This record gives sequence, C-alpha cells and structure tokens, in this order.
Amino acid sequence: MAKAGWAGLAFTTVFGAALATAGQAAEVVALGASNTAGRGRGATPDGVDRPQAYPAQLERLLQAQGCRVRVANAGVAGNTTAQMLARLPKALGKDTRVLILQPGGNDQRRGGGDTGDNVEAIKQFAAARGVAVVMFDQPGRIAGRFRLPDGQHFSAEGHALFASHLAPQVVSAGACR
Repeated sequence: MAKAGWAGLAFTTVFGAALATAGQAAEVVALGASNTAGRGRGATPDGVDRPQAYPAQLERLLQAQGCRVRVANAGVAGNTTAQMLARLPKALGKDTRVLILQPGGNDQRRGGGDTGDNVEAIKQFAAARGVAVVMFDQPGRIAGRFRLPDGQHFSAEGHALFASHLAPQVVSAGACR
C-alpha cells in the first residue's frame, strides 16, 4: 500500500475510534440487593420485574432528559455488603462513570461483616477507578407508602420515586455525556 494509503487508513481508524467513543453511552452501575434487583427471594419474594425496578426506570428517565447513559442493574437479592464488595470488580466496566450503592438491610439480617468498612472499601475501589459513588440508603423514607405487604420491597410506583430521587444526583456525579 502506498504511503498515502497508510496515512488514510490510520486517519480513518483513529477518526472512527473517536466517533465510536463519542457516541457510546456512559454507564451507571446500580449495585445492591433485592430493592435494586427489583425482587426478593426466599421468604420475601415480593417485588417488581426488572423493567420496573429503579435502575431501568432511572435509565429511561435520564434518556428522556437527553442523557446518553446506560444503567446496569447489578442487584442481587439477599446480598450483603461483603458480597457486593466481592463482585464489584466485575460489575464496573471501562465506561462506568457512576456507581449507585444501595446497601440494604441484609448485613443486619444475615451478617455481612462490618457494613461501614465494606461501604468504605466499595467507595475506595470505585474512586481508584475514577467512578463517582451515589449512596442510596433508606428507601423507606422516599417511598414508604409504596412498600409491599412483605414490608421490605416496593411497588413500581416506589421504584419510580427512587429513580426520580436519584436522577439529579447521578447527573451531578457526571453520568451524562
């Protein structure tokens, strides 16, 4: 290939990569237990389907506001903060800008070590990768009237309130491109 051909190929490759990066959505990861996942398990299986859980509703809300973002639901029913910390390296991707952390109450119910130490370790891990952390705790204060009969989980309306509550914090944390 002629010298001009290589230069053109290099320009096309670099320019194409820049366009692909510019067009990609930023990623927000919602890390938590059943109220992040949307559903409980075992003795308390109440909840909503994933499209109604707050991560999916938050993604739709942010996109409707013009934000190029994808919200990944990394909620696992029954998880303690120690389990969340253990799976955090796989949950954060190269495009993750914001981590929403919803510790829940499983540490008290199941024992998960020191909640404060685990939350601090999650924050430090995220910060070392340039990921901002938005804390989401005490969902009952936000959507208590939408608590389901099991007393632990919330309806789709409750999850919509969670999404509305979190949206400005996630935007302020730098999630939108």
